[in-house]
Amino acid sequence: MTDLTPAAWPPAPMSTARLVLRESEARDRAAFVELFASPEVGTYVGGARPRDELERAVPEMPGRRPGLFVVELDGGMIGMVTLERRDAERVELGYMFLPRAWGQGYAAEACTAVLGWFDGVLPGESVVVVTQAANARAMRLAAELGFVEVRRFEEYGAEQWLGVRGAAVPGGGNGVRE
Repeated sequence: MTDLTPAAWPPAPMSTARLVLRESEARDRAAFVELFASPEVGTYVGGARPRDELERAVPEMPGRRPGLFVVELDGGMIGMVTLERRDAERVELGYMFLPRAWGQGYAAEACTAVLGWFDGVLPGESVVVVTQAANARAMRLAAELGFVEVRRFEEYGAEQWLGVRGAAVPGGGNGVRE
């Protein structure tokens, strides 16, 4: 996210019951390469990228930007959560986890912590999430996090689902403009 005003970035590391959410460090490079090269992770996000391409392209300090939280378990990166400003009115939540971390509730735990941090920094601002409608796990997580469907649309050759939480929830505020 490019504008976190009034928040200072990076925030202090946040701890949940099992995880630490923090800014990216050089030691995370191998996990970033693994994440983006994984065919399982790439299933709903446009496919995996070739490992050799990633080895050349990923900087020594990967993901070092406002809005990106590395998710750490037992001292190692297992995924990331992002908040990115899409336009003047929308911030989008994104997340990716290594397959070995799937099915254990880490994404819900990490996203809940990041959304809680965001609500404290920019109270009342809505957040959107977009996922392929075929991604059942992501759809369940969106509902668990309080996102409400706004619309579905076709993109990248698949049906996409747009959900919102916060002030822009239909019937609960200012609406979402597309």
